[in-house]
Amino acid sequence: MYIIGIAGGTGSGKTTVVKKIMEALPAHKVALIPQDSYYNDTSHLTMEERRKINFDHPDAFDWKLLIRQVEQLRQGIAIEQPTYSFLVSNRQVETVHIEPCEFIIIEGIMALWNKELRDIMDLKIYVDAPSDERLIRVIQRDTVERGRTTQMVVDRYLDVLKPMHDEFIEPTKRFADLIMPGGGTNVKAITLIRNYILHQVQLTSQHSPQ
Repeated sequence: MYIIGIAGGTGSGKTTVVKKIMEALPAHKVALIPQDSYYNDTSHLTMEERRKINFDHPDAFDWKLLIRQVEQLRQGIAIEQPTYSFLVSNRQVETVHIEPCEFIIIEGIMALWNKELRDIMDLKIYVDAPSDERLIRVIQRDTVERGRTTQMVVDRYLDVLKPMHDEFIEPTKRFADLIMPGGGTNVKAITLIRNYILHQVQLTSQHSPQ
């Protein structure tokens, strides 16, 4: 099993990078583990209390569950991946069944923050993009998908996203094997990564029992 970690700030283009990589791999050989699915269970909190949660702080994630499920996949054990709704700021009842496969992609703003999780990864990528581009993408996403107004997004960016990015996300660049400037628009970098991973597919196939 080959595990790829893809980190980067909110709105950096991680989703585009992940999509391009997954398109290059046989569907049955790759599984995506989005870090957004592993926010803490907040069932015990009121809706008002949930809205006050800082989702860009490491404490917002259930690291134990994330690491345990990645380890289970490594051991050949299927998992029931949690799902999360930003509309209600809590986990949903539904889960996603994930079977062990040759390639696992762990994607999220802090995918490289936790050392125990980093140590599991074979390739670590940090998707970088200018702050103004990230803000525009966040506004476009949150107003459409998360029911927020433009002013709400800008206020949250200034009060939470930017300071948390500077403190917790940007510093994880130093753990990356590859930093992708330009985010998901960097076609050359995405092509290089896809070719490298396809090479790993070939190596895996050559060493697999016939």
